[in-house]
Amino acid sequence: MSEATTPTPPPAAPAVPAKPAAPPKAPAKPGTGRRFFLASLVGSWFALGWTTLTATVAGMVLGTVRFLYPNVSSEPPSKVKVGTPDLYEEGKVNERFKDQNIWVVRDKGIIYALSTTCTHLGCTPNWLEREGKFKCPCHGSGFKISGVNFEGPAPRPLERWAIKIGEDGQLVVDKGQKFQKELGQWVNPDSFVKVV
Repeated sequence: MSEATTPTPPPAAPAVPAKPAAPPKAPAKPGTGRRFFLASLVGSWFALGWTTLTATVAGMVLGTVRFLYPNVSSEPPSKVKVGTPDLYEEGKVNERFKDQNIWVVRDKGIIYALSTTCTHLGCTPNWLEREGKFKCPCHGSGFKISGVNFEGPAPRPLERWAIKIGEDGQLVVDKGQKFQKELGQWVNPDSFVKVV
């Protein structure tokens, strides 16, 4: 009989050693990574400090810009009509326009308009009829009816406003122009009106 041949299996492929398994990734340490960096940048004391600084600077800039634009776009008129010369008595101070920073005085044949601002620190003196003087309530400066200082810390006389007779016969005080005695400006004919 013939011998049966059994097929021989093909030669086995050389065994490839298996790759060792990769070690598992270690969990990210707390405090590392992109997310943590962004979160810490936004929610940290550092971010709070920069946010506060930015808000403060922006507020200061806006405040400065707002300061450049006044609440009132027009100023009150600088010229005020105060009536005709015959309304004013000799040796008297008219306080009717004190709220507009004007005293109208008729003294020694002239009418002039004095500023109601003390030359010491800017308070408003009062006219004391009995004593015949202006007396500042803040620091005690005293001014004669002419506006010349004679007591207290005021360094110079009250200022005069320009005054003239308008076309309608009324006295017009112009607060846009002032005259100071110490500069020799009270002799300027625009600082008083002669009356007969």
